[in-house]
Amino acid sequence: MSFARRIREIEPFLAVEVAERALELARSGADIVHLEYGEPDFEAPAVIRAALEKAVREGRTRYTHSLGILPLREAIAEHYENTYGVAVSPDQILVSAGTSPAMLLLFGHLLDPGDEVVLSDPYYACYPNFIRYAEGRPVYVGTTEEDAFQYRPEAIRERLGPRTKAIVINSPANPTGTVLSPERMAAIAELARDGGPFIVSDEIYHGLSYAGRDRSILEFTDRAFVLNGFSKAYAMTGYRLGYVIAPSPHIRVLQRLYGNFFISTNEFVQWAGVTALREAGEESRRFRAVFDERRRAMIAGLRAIGLGVGFEPTGAFYVLANARHLGKDSVSLAYEILEGCHVAVTPGAAFGANAEGYLRFSYSTSLDRIQEGLARLGRFLASRR
Repeated sequence: MSFARRIREIEPFLAVEVAERALELARSGADIVHLEYGEPDFEAPAVIRAALEKAVREGRTRYTHSLGILPLREAIAEHYENTYGVAVSPDQILVSAGTSPAMLLLFGHLLDPGDEVVLSDPYYACYPNFIRYAEGRPVYVGTTEEDAFQYRPEAIRERLGPRTKAIVINSPANPTGTVLSPERMAAIAELARDGGPFIVSDEIYHGLSYAGRDRSILEFTDRAFVLNGFSKAYAMTGYRLGYVIAPSPHIRVLQRLYGNFFISTNEFVQWAGVTALREAGEESRRFRAVFDERRRAMIAGLRAIGLGVGFEPTGAFYVLANARHLGKDSVSLAYEILEGCHVAVTPGAAFGANAEGYLRFSYSTSLDRIQEGLARLGRFLASRR
């Protein structure tokens, strides 16, 4: 069969591939410990679920304004004012069905064929695919475990060229759990000055920082697009609710694209988002405390079974553990672990060349399951040696 070039260049999402094999094993009766997915194992707060049910009962199931309902956009603007001290107009916000559609439209808006976007390596596995689908070219800046996988502004500067349209930052980061220092965020923001590339800041893991407050790129520059949503901090993954904050001259274009391709985002889910921002803050903070306990258990457990954790991640819910002493092919190793002890983990190869030989462990599942998975993995690795 013949496919368009942009389709041929889209690589499989290895976390999904591993998870689907794990589901096959589970259907055969295997008890799988899932440490591959970044999905909280608990329900969204009760107040959010009640708001969703109320919206459905009241018939809030129609098309909405293509930007999203005004009360939600106002609540998002208030959240950025109260949390980060930055002024955002509701008219700069486009509500989307998760952050992925917003990202797809954003790169389609910014890039002509051959334009470049700078990414850190390791990176979230889907970033290059969004860029390639828009016929752009990802350009990588290596980060290292020895430097806590921190993006170096001077290394970014070296990779900028006449066709660089954007620099992507992700803090807290998937897969590393790294939180960018304010000093490095400020230095990266400087690269956008005077007509430089835009900053695209993926802030989906805000609310899950464990060693200080979250910092938005909008504190440092207004030449930025911000992606955020409700999936992680509020345990609303299946609700599919996100948003993009854009510079005013760009929001109308994104709105036109969204109206054409998606019409609008589910109304009843948007009302749940309003309640999340206005009434579920205490529950979200409780979730963060739960994840922090799991984080410490995961780090200690991985070190105890001989996997390398060279720095302690302070955000999101991932640990990128060094397994290079077990082999350089992380994909084969991840499947060997899955088949051998029924623990699902994501191979580092999914996240770039610098993550090859690593395994990503998610601590978004319960403490009991984390401990069970680590115990199985420890026995498996001991027998393998």
